[in-house]
Amino acid sequence: MLGYKKLQQGVTLIELIIGIVVLAISLTLVTSVLGPLFIKSTDPWHQVRATELGQSLMNEILARSFDENSSRSGSLLRCNEAGALACTSQANFGPDGSETRLQFDDVDDFIAVNSLADALAYIDDAGEREKYYRNYQVSVAVRYATAADLSLSSGAAIGAEQLKVITLTVTTPNGEPIQFSALKGNW
Repeated sequence: MLGYKKLQQGVTLIELIIGIVVLAISLTLVTSVLGPLFIKSTDPWHQVRATELGQSLMNEILARSFDENSSRSGSLLRCNEAGALACTSQANFGPDGSETRLQFDDVDDFIAVNSLADALAYIDDAGEREKYYRNYQVSVAVRYATAADLSLSSGAAIGAEQLKVITLTVTTPNGEPIQFSALKGNW
């Protein structure tokens, strides 16, 4: 047994290169399949944040009166009724004069909210919220409802300028628009 030498076995250079190529191909396939999943994994998170922001702003809008010419004192007259002022024409929607968001008193004033900074203005921790909602976009549109907007049962009717459609769009950082709509009635 003294004269017996054990042969050492190893990997040849060609076997090593083939192993590296096979490993590289398999890792490329795995990452190409999983990569898009990682990107998509943030979508639900962005959707929840956009929904929080949209619902909060929509609640604020709906808390305002129907029109600039609507009574805020609880009287029985609504704009466009006999003895009351006419409702604001759609062409004149928007803030009245130099109103700021703190002074918005009717739903169509919020047409001026067309950016994240506008949507977060006047919140105590606006600086922190802007970090939380970085790269989100907000826009608000208000218009009078048309018959196409309503699905009324037979015989039901709604007068002109009696409903406003409020459409709020929050766009997530990855470009997905999330839209909220509400009707505000003149009653």
